[in-house]
Amino acid sequence: MITNSSRRLLSGAVLALRAYRQGSLATIIQSSLCRRHLTHIPDHRGSQRLLATMPDLDANQGGDPNKKTYNKKATGLALKTAESHHADHELKLFGSCFCPFVHRVWISLELKQLAYQYVEVDVYRKPKLLLDVNPRGLVPALRHGDWGCYESTVLMEYLEDLGEGEPLLPSDPKLRAVSRLWSDHINRHIIPNFYRYLQAQTEKEQIEHGEDFKNQITKIVDAADDKGPFFLGKRMTFVDVQFAPWVVRMRRVLKPYRGWSDPESGSRWAKWVDAIESHDAVKNTTSDDKLYLDSYERYAENRPNTSEVQKAIDSGKGLP
Repeated sequence: MITNSSRRLLSGAVLALRAYRQGSLATIIQSSLCRRHLTHIPDHRGSQRLLATMPDLDANQGGDPNKKTYNKKATGLALKTAESHHADHELKLFGSCFCPFVHRVWISLELKQLAYQYVEVDVYRKPKLLLDVNPRGLVPALRHGDWGCYESTVLMEYLEDLGEGEPLLPSDPKLRAVSRLWSDHINRHIIPNFYRYLQAQTEKEQIEHGEDFKNQITKIVDAADDKGPFFLGKRMTFVDVQFAPWVVRMRRVLKPYRGWSDPESGSRWAKWVDAIESHDAVKNTTSDDKLYLDSYERYAENRPNTSEVQKAIDSGKGLP
C-alpha cells in the first residue's frame, strides 16, 4: 500500500520528470524536494524505480537530454595513458579529457617522460581537490608536493624549469625568444579565432572567422623552419606542443562542424600537421574522434554557458 507521504514524493518526482522532458532545468533545480527524492526514491512495488534511473541533467545540454555534452573520461590511447598514470605521485596533473589546454601540459609530460599522476576531474562540478590548486576551478592545474599552479603555458614553462627530461625550449637565447613570440601568437590569435570560427552561427560569420583563422595559421607556418617538419626543425619543441591540441581538433572538430579543409598534400603545413599527429606524445594523449565530436557540439551550437572560453569569445574578451 502506498502511503500519503509516498504519494507526495511520487507527485513531486512526476512533476520533475515533466519539467525535465520540457527542458525546464530551472524548475528542477529550484525544487529541493524534487531534487532530493530523485536520488532517494523509496521502492514501493517498483512504481518509482524508473524515476530513480532518470539521467542527470547537464546544463551543457541546454536542458535537452538528447543533445551531446562533454565527456568525463578519456577514450582510446588517452585512456590507456591515464590508467598507466593513475598511481599516486607528488606531481599531479588535474585535467579534463576534452580540454585542449590540459592536452598541452599532458603532451609536455609525456614528451619529457616525467613520472606523474593524471587526475581526471569534472571541471563543471569543480571538486575541492581542484579548487585547492586553482580557486577558479579551471583546468589544467598542477600540484607538485605541497605547491600548486595553473594556466597551461605557465605550467609548460614550470616543467621546463625543472630541468628534467627532454627540453622543449632551445638553448639558444634567440630561438627561445622566437619560441615565446610564436607561442604568444598562438594564444592571442590562433586560439581565439578557432573558437570564433566554431561558435559562429551564420554563414557570413563562419566565412569571415574561417578566413581569419586561416590567415593566422599562414603567419606561423611562414615563420617555421623551411624543412621542418616541426616548427624549429626535426624535433618537437615548445611551439609545437602549444599548437598541437588545436591541430588535433581541426580534423576532429572543425572539419565535421565547419567544413575545414585538410592541408594540401606536400605543403609545409601538411608536413607539420602530419608530424604533430603522428608523434607518440600526441597520439598517446588523444582520445578517439567521437569524444571530440560529442564534446564540441555545444561549441558548434554556441550554447549558453558552455565554458569560460566560450563566454569570453562571445563577449569579445581575451581568453580566461
